[in-house]
Amino acid sequence: MAVPGSVQKSEEEWRAVLSPEQFRILRKKGTEPFVCLRQLFLAFLVICLSETVISRGDTRGYDGDLYWGWKCYRRRRGGSAHRRGWRLRGTGEYDKFFSEGIYNCAGCGTPLYKSTTKFNSGCGWPAFYEGLPGAINCTPDPDGRRTEITCAACGGHLGHVFKGEGFKTPTDERHCVNSVSIKFGPVNPSPST
Repeated sequence: MAVPGSVQKSEEEWRAVLSPEQFRILRKKGTEPFVCLRQLFLAFLVICLSETVISRGDTRGYDGDLYWGWKCYRRRRGGSAHRRGWRLRGTGEYDKFFSEGIYNCAGCGTPLYKSTTKFNSGCGWPAFYEGLPGAINCTPDPDGRRTEITCAACGGHLGHVFKGEGFKTPTDERHCVNSVSIKFGPVNPSPST
């Protein structure tokens, strides 16, 4: 069980121990980069076509939604754009990794998840249905759409938790975690010779 706030470092100390990508995700609440050629090409086409339609003033049938791939990016009329950023879905180190062991915080090493709670959700990021007791804090995002999950010990951003999506797991929760935010430790590490 992690003691909340037990790992405290200055921004300079975190920069010294984390890679730039780990710092961006764990400390600045970023997400893993996302771009694949197919989606980039589709996005380019959608944006070009939608800009052409809008610039001609012909908005019949244009509802403001730009869809591509599994996720959708929306431009809402009268509202702000919902920007999730670009991410390489399915390319994280632990997305399709299913060995037996424990997943620890990449920032402070606190154990967060057992491998037995990991499942393939198809979302493109490692998914777990529950964390170790007391290891993870959940905080609703200001917009109320998602709930952020952070390491209880160091406050590092892990990802988001989604509830009620209908997954056949004991909790019907999906902890969608950035691979960069976690490090895997096998149950029985092989002895060094």
